[in-house]
Amino acid sequence: MNWVQMAAAAVTGVFALHGAPGPAVPSDGPRPVAAHSQTRAVPIAPDQRDADVRLSETRPFSLLGVTWDDPRARLTGTAEFRTRSAVSGQWSGWSVLDADDGPGDASARRGGTSAVWAGPSDGAEVRIVADPDATAVLPAGLRLDLIDPGRGAPGTPGAPAAGSPAEPADGGTGTLGAVRPAITSRAGWGADESISPAAPQYLPGGKVKAVVVHHTAGSNAYACADAPAVVRGIYAYHVQQLGWRDIGYNFLVDKCGTLYEGRKGGVDRPVLGAHAYGFNTETSGIAVLGTYTTAAPGEAVTSAVARLAAWKLGQYGVSPTGTTTLTAGADGTNYFGKAWTLGTRISLPTIHGHRDGYNTQCPGDALYAELTRIRTLAAQATAG
Repeated sequence: MNWVQMAAAAVTGVFALHGAPGPAVPSDGPRPVAAHSQTRAVPIAPDQRDADVRLSETRPFSLLGVTWDDPRARLTGTAEFRTRSAVSGQWSGWSVLDADDGPGDASARRGGTSAVWAGPSDGAEVRIVADPDATAVLPAGLRLDLIDPGRGAPGTPGAPAAGSPAEPADGGTGTLGAVRPAITSRAGWGADESISPAAPQYLPGGKVKAVVVHHTAGSNAYACADAPAVVRGIYAYHVQQLGWRDIGYNFLVDKCGTLYEGRKGGVDRPVLGAHAYGFNTETSGIAVLGTYTTAAPGEAVTSAVARLAAWKLGQYGVSPTGTTTLTAGADGTNYFGKAWTLGTRISLPTIHGHRDGYNTQCPGDALYAELTRIRTLAAQATAG
């Protein structure tokens, strides 16, 4: 598409390119891969209770989400989408966008749903309906964001992330240290560091007291070879569409069990993420790519999460089968209806699901049901 065609496309939607190439790297080394985005307003009905838009022609994209003006507002309703395959030309069935993950970074410019991997697509439709509660209305400034994570060969999945497994983390005791698993570096999945220049932040207490398990709520149909692109898409969505300082998760895991470095700062350091509202300052977040509401995670996933959690908690002498006391950084309610106020001290398993600390379905019923087994596997990794 040339610039004249782009101008014509602006009649039906706003097109935005984000992500300048990162610093020059050797031709035979990992390369940053720039992502591109398209945005289109989702018109809201006069009663502010429903909204929809259909895009019959778009530039290629593979990941999408719905965002809105106020980063602290929540979408109390149902958002559904479908996409047209760029390969077959067929429209998919309707799927739900997860809108209950909560606020992210303090730097956030917009609120939004989870980012969902749809695969190579060239058309999209979204429909949003407020909850039946008569007082519920949709947040202002609804927008459909479509992400092309870019193409290229950034590196080899499994390429080691920065840091040495022999080095204890800042403030860590290492008394329950497990073997550090292979973790694909940010360079290995093609992170374009130019879009998130802010320096990393670290946990104020210098200690990871618990690991929070998530799912990203996207499609499980991705090929494992495409997982770096999925990670790049989430990164671009968090940073460029929502305005976060970096990707929210500390680590990510694909369905084949490959581990990926998430938020920058060093995999063996207590990096402050944006994954568990109210409890980010004492935890590390691991997100499994895909939706695990009914689909059970495979052995590769549970083993990878367990090995990573065992190593991360072991740096600080924390047992993966124990409990810990976290201090709530905000008022909150979890998925099970338990409520607390700012400053409340809450006892949680050292490996727990996002729903334990926030009112969300994450990490899905099927993955949540595997947490007991993950704790057991993590304990075995620690003992080993």
